[in-house]
Amino acid sequence: MKLSTKGRYGLRILYDLAANPGEVPRMLKEIAAAQGISQKYLSRLIIDLRRAGLVRSVRGARGGFRLARLPRDISLLEIVEVMEGRVALVDCVSRPEECRRNPACSARQIWLQLSDQIRALMASISLQTLLDQERGRQGCGRVADYCI
Repeated sequence: MKLSTKGRYGLRILYDLAANPGEVPRMLKEIAAAQGISQKYLSRLIIDLRRAGLVRSVRGARGGFRLARLPRDISLLEIVEVMEGRVALVDCVSRPEECRRNPACSARQIWLQLSDQIRALMASISLQTLLDQERGRQGCGRVADYCI
């Protein structure tokens, strides 16, 4: 399992919104500049995040984007699955019908258990967890410095 830029950037967008919860919504160009993501690509990604109910848009001259829920209520698993699809170590775990070896495969049970453990760990990590870890780091004050 390897995350694409879509998954990593989706997390960075949400992290940026969580780290900047001010009165004024965050504009796309602000997020793009802070996170080093092209504004054009970011505008495509934000659509998926909005459809999933993770982000809400605010219209008007001072419009932009905000988190739709509290950072503690948004898990890493939810973000990655919105952006990438179901998290699974191998395809036969998420799509057993496509594997001709499925009924007799002794390794599938191992892949399933490992995938479940990965998913459980990702579900236990929230945006708030990431924010708290960042605040605990010494000598780093910029959100863009966090390696996500």
